[in-house]
Amino acid sequence: MENLIHVQKTFEKVVYSDKKINNREFEDCVFKNCDFSNSDFSYNTFMDCEFIACNLSMMQLHETSLKSVVFKNCKVLGIQFHTCTDFLFTVHFEESILDYSSFANKKMPKTKFNSCSLREVSFVGTNLTNAVFDNCNLDGAVFNDTQLKEANFITAYNYKIDPEYNPMKKAKFSIQGIVGLLDKYDIKIE
Repeated sequence: MENLIHVQKTFEKVVYSDKKINNREFEDCVFKNCDFSNSDFSYNTFMDCEFIACNLSMMQLHETSLKSVVFKNCKVLGIQFHTCTDFLFTVHFEESILDYSSFANKKMPKTKFNSCSLREVSFVGTNLTNAVFDNCNLDGAVFNDTQLKEANFITAYNYKIDPEYNPMKKAKFSIQGIVGLLDKYDIKIE
């Protein structure tokens, strides 16, 4: 990873925890079973990249560009995605743990979260228009001033979303999930 530009490379079992890697470009790269926990990957660009079974917990991504980046079966605990560059920010998550991360004020229309743990994640001010939360645990996730127009929560669970503070025209929920929309009223639904 010493080069400044990496194109169509596969990085396997790389351990760079607690290290600093800045000002690099990664295009069409695959990262498999890597450990970048507690590392500083600020000021990098990732385009059309894929992270598979990686530990990225507490990774710093200040001013990092994530352009069409997929995370599969990764630990992505406590990452402050809101510090990433907004231009072309596009991410997709499958079977990953994103607990305690933040997407505050990000524009993420059509983002897909498949079978992810999103406990205590901040979506404050986030645009999640047409986003899909398929089989996701949203226990303690914070939605406030979050654009949820046409978002799909049909198989999501443990969420608490206040419709008064989150625009959600045509959003989709299951009958079981209605409780998460009425929680603040402290009523019983049987």
